[in-house]
Amino acid sequence: MQESADVMNEQALSIELGGKVYFRWHQKVGSDVELLTVESDNLTGAERALIEWILQFSQLSNKEGSHKSGSSEEQRANQLGQWIHGKLGGQYTGVQDEELPESIGLKSRLLPSMIPFLLVSEHPQLTHTTYTELYKLLKSYFGGEVYLIPLEEKEWLILCAEELLASAEDREDDGSEKPEEALALFCEGLYELLSNEWLGECHLAISYPMVPAHTLLSTVGLLRETMYLGRAFHVTSNIHLPWMLHMERLINSIPDGVRRQFIDRVLSRSDVFLDPETLTTLEAFFLLDCNVSDTAKKLYIHRNTLLYRLDKIKQETGLDVRTFGDAVLVKLILLLYKVTKRK
Repeated sequence: MQESADVMNEQALSIELGGKVYFRWHQKVGSDVELLTVESDNLTGAERALIEWILQFSQLSNKEGSHKSGSSEEQRANQLGQWIHGKLGGQYTGVQDEELPESIGLKSRLLPSMIPFLLVSEHPQLTHTTYTELYKLLKSYFGGEVYLIPLEEKEWLILCAEELLASAEDREDDGSEKPEEALALFCEGLYELLSNEWLGECHLAISYPMVPAHTLLSTVGLLRETMYLGRAFHVTSNIHLPWMLHMERLINSIPDGVRRQFIDRVLSRSDVFLDPETLTTLEAFFLLDCNVSDTAKKLYIHRNTLLYRLDKIKQETGLDVRTFGDAVLVKLILLLYKVTKRK
């Protein structure tokens, strides 16, 4: 039988050899083929044609059933995405939660606690037709249950089981990580996979575990706000964490006119932060908790060069970022300046 399988054409449904007719019964994974054998003398031409037709119809039905099974998952995901869009539109603040209706096919599977991600692609040619490819990639990464919900164009909500985070924490040496640190590392790992293996340039936000069936709308609202604030205030970052954006959220709520008045009142020169070197220096300085030595190493400059730059900023603004009060004030001005200059 194996010899017959070897000589049978890949598209043929039957072949006659040595007084027997071999029918392609079932194609296994790989190269193995299961064959149905019938003596030639016991089979008329019409019977052979009928068997081939039955086998062809059976194989086609199996393929269509498999396709429908796969597409039904996408259909349920699209249904949920459309419900979210209908409730939120482009809104992300002041979102009121609403229980998922029974008509949503995924509701019964969204009752356990899950970790939510918001993914936004920057790929110019990427469209919703890549759902299957992206889903397979996520499935291979998480290794457990995962849901991919299309929202806007090039925007997806990703939900994975909370137990996957616990599994990742168990692999740490001392297990002393804070929940935020574990979530950030989890998000970084997923971002690396997506940016390297599929999407290229993309942005990813994550939030605390939640129960999607009860708090999906507010979670999507929070993730969208996190994405907006992260991209507005931290343009070099692709990973955005809501617990790192408290000050940015407050500043974004200040009216534009009040921001401008504050900047003009505090700064003698409102163009001081147009200098890229000044911006880079201050951002590194604040990122490293105002540590002069660490900042100089990060910027690959001599410590005295950094001190010279800080003195220059003091001369131009009247603010010494090496003191706590002035450092807080300059940090606020930087954030205000970023959101104000866009307008």
